[in-house]
Amino acid sequence: MTHHPMGSAEPLLAVRDLRVTFQRHGEKAFRAVDGVSFDVRPGQTVGLVGESGCGKSVTSLAIMGLLPKRGNRVEGTAIFDGEDLLSLSPSAMRDRRGADIAMIFQDPLSSLNPVVTIGRQVTEVMERHQGLSRKDATPKAAELLERVGIPDPRARLINYPHQLSGGMRQRALIAMALACNPRLLIADEPTTALDVTIQAQILALLKELVVDTGTALVMITHDLGVVAGLCDEVNVLYGGKIVERGGRHGLFQRPRHPYTVGLLNSIPRLDAPRGEKLSPVPGSVADNLPWDSACAFAPRCPNVLDVCTQEQPGWDGDQVVGYRCFNPMGGPR
Repeated sequence: MTHHPMGSAEPLLAVRDLRVTFQRHGEKAFRAVDGVSFDVRPGQTVGLVGESGCGKSVTSLAIMGLLPKRGNRVEGTAIFDGEDLLSLSPSAMRDRRGADIAMIFQDPLSSLNPVVTIGRQVTEVMERHQGLSRKDATPKAAELLERVGIPDPRARLINYPHQLSGGMRQRALIAMALACNPRLLIADEPTTALDVTIQAQILALLKELVVDTGTALVMITHDLGVVAGLCDEVNVLYGGKIVERGGRHGLFQRPRHPYTVGLLNSIPRLDAPRGEKLSPVPGSVADNLPWDSACAFAPRCPNVLDVCTQEQPGWDGDQVVGYRCFNPMGGPR
């Protein structure tokens, strides 16, 4: 995989202090994303990892301009190629989506239109963003299906989504995302609905495509195992904040935040003795304290101190490596 020194190329996407607050009529406001900042450089793969409800998917939907129009407030900036995506008009954002930035969702069946052929769904993207005629776009669509490993691609062009297996549907979605050679690809749990063997194939495909095209990839997942072989940099989210960030080797060799350790301990390992139990993180994401006066993870944390329930931990580190914790694993730096 192409490795870029973290500080080298200018970020393609620079997210700064992103906050997303949901407010339903008559209910207390809920902050789903609470001051998230990260960079993605050309050709780099960056992971956003955490349990359901940690804010990782809301982060990507806010960047893509796909949150509902009402009932939420988005603050901060997401500078893509010198332009703040969060301040673009809906029509300008539609032009960016598909052409410069593409997204792969976790459920291919609900992401594909059930009454339109696979070929038509792929050619539509090229017609809209590249001005191609359907006649010119069709052979390119077959090439794309072949590139993402779909056998007999010309025959598949006239299939409907229900005629493909889950793995093939996910490949078709990746083909749609790649149709306009986007510079940034956001993949939101792209392997959740697939069995383990197909998961591995899809991840290998994404890795290969990123290397071949130089596309930057943001990988959103609850599974640190998915991140291990794919991401250059990992951001661990909890309660809407990044609680730890590092290069994948450093993060796996010496995780500092107790939550990161908990996520690692809940992954089955091939080198563990048979019968050894996994130790998942106790409690649930609902057992949070508010970040403004405590560490949100304190009620579930094995390392908790008194201060953790009285003050918000600051960020210990820099833009590349760091954590947000009063009592990190292995002691202070």
